[in-house]
Amino acid sequence: MRTDSRGNQRILRSVYECGVFQTLRNKLRCKEIWVVGADKWRNPDEDLPGDYEDKRAENYRALRKPLDPEQFIDGMRAEMETGLAALNDGLADLPWLNITANRRRGAITLTPLEASTEPVNLRRLKQAITTRWGTVPLLDMLTETALRTGCLDTFLRSGSREARDRGGALFERLLLVIYAYGTNTGIRAVAAGDHAHSEDNLRYIRRRYLTIEACRTVARIIANATFAARQTWLWGEGSTAVASDSTHFAAYDQNIFTEWHSRYRRGKRGVLIYWHVEKTGSMAVHSQLISCSASEVHAMVEGAIRHGTDMTIESNYVDTHGQSFIGFGITRLLDFDLLPRIKRINHLTLYRPNAGAPDAYPRLTPAMTRPIRWDTIAQQYDSMMKYATAIRLGTATTEAILRRFTKDVTHPAYAAMLEVGRAQRTIWATRYLGDRDLQRETNAGLNVVENYNGVNDYIHFGKSGELASNRREEQELSMLCLQILQSCLGFVNTLMIQDTLAQPEWVHTLVDADKRGLTPLFHSNMTPYGDIQLNMKRRIELSDPLPLTVGQLGAHS
Repeated sequence: MRTDSRGNQRILRSVYECGVFQTLRNKLRCKEIWVVGADKWRNPDEDLPGDYEDKRAENYRALRKPLDPEQFIDGMRAEMETGLAALNDGLADLPWLNITANRRRGAITLTPLEASTEPVNLRRLKQAITTRWGTVPLLDMLTETALRTGCLDTFLRSGSREARDRGGALFERLLLVIYAYGTNTGIRAVAAGDHAHSEDNLRYIRRRYLTIEACRTVARIIANATFAARQTWLWGEGSTAVASDSTHFAAYDQNIFTEWHSRYRRGKRGVLIYWHVEKTGSMAVHSQLISCSASEVHAMVEGAIRHGTDMTIESNYVDTHGQSFIGFGITRLLDFDLLPRIKRINHLTLYRPNAGAPDAYPRLTPAMTRPIRWDTIAQQYDSMMKYATAIRLGTATTEAILRRFTKDVTHPAYAAMLEVGRAQRTIWATRYLGDRDLQRETNAGLNVVENYNGVNDYIHFGKSGELASNRREEQELSMLCLQILQSCLGFVNTLMIQDTLAQPEWVHTLVDADKRGLTPLFHSNMTPYGDIQLNMKRRIELSDPLPLTVGQLGAHS
């Protein structure tokens, strides 16, 4: 209210209008209000699978969950009891862990990890690679990967004349456009390089062939080719773990996804790219463009379920922002482990598996809180499985489904999902606090994705790394082409490492510390800068898989 010049009370209409819009925004976000005929903002019931009732048993088998909620609850309760009992009994033998009552600093005191042994031979290995192959232009690495994997066939129509012209003008133009977007230098700068293709030709290729789905498919093909090319004596049998985290990219602020966020106060307004990076060889299996205020839990689940590569993901390392009670709950239902590194772990609370037993775990009492409400889980068990099935089948995006589970709405399945998440986080905490190796594994996994983010800045150097376009499609293409270029770097370096270590002088040279720190994602032997020279006859001499010459491309599929 305000008082006018005559002393009368007047309603400030703008204040009430802002209140209406804020309420509308909150209700739309949690889908208590929906828009008829819309897609993203449609009726939330349309996000769920329509044939769920008819295929209930099949859906439960796909999620590897029992039909009986009591069986599911008994399993979780048993895991909680076993984990809490083991931590309580072994606490005296864990010198890195102390649990005492401290309201201000938190009950849990976890000693930082000791520094690992520094690798002694990796620098020599990188120097040997540089000595043998020299400094290879990034465009040559992209060309070599495309020739070996046939990944650019994705852009071509099967059986057409252009598909038979692999290695020709179309093939070269696709390479140049991907390089232009991935390095952020732009088509105009790349068109001025040493090749026979004009700017108009490259822009036509961009409009005609370069799509988001095609680029995603190319990235998956390169990732799968890298997995297939790895030699088990060096990389192991294959990893089932990924690390996921976001990195901030400055962007022009005319796009509605461009935001300023307090977490990135030193940088400009921009967007986030959320990566899922495979742990063993630092290969990105999925990437997403999200706004700075978007939930990383949604992005984590979406990438783990929709990555589309040959890799089977059984565990996911995340930082503090990638975990929550809902995150623990939905990953338990989707049957993969969420392994976070929580910044304020000293304030972590452990939930009790049973009511009426306050002294069951006396050494853990300072960190313990209320019991899990198993009756809530039992009542909403089938509803939770329906939402998990919707995420698994992709009837809607993970963000659209989990948007209903927010603190702004008292959804019945939300309360049950929170209880599952509390129980699962307690199970994880008992493992994490008592297992020093798991702590090292989690930190090592997140260091992998941090290293991946560091290479981003080196490759995506054009325009100071700022996304210049205001179109979301252009920003996503730049992100995906960056992923393609980094995947090419990882693919070529993997073959170079294997070729070098196969030499007699390197037999039995690497020690355990070297193998632990070995990664193909290094750029000391590569440069994205300098003159842009496209030469299809200039090949990188590598061993298996056998390279394809330009003449053999017509027979390759």
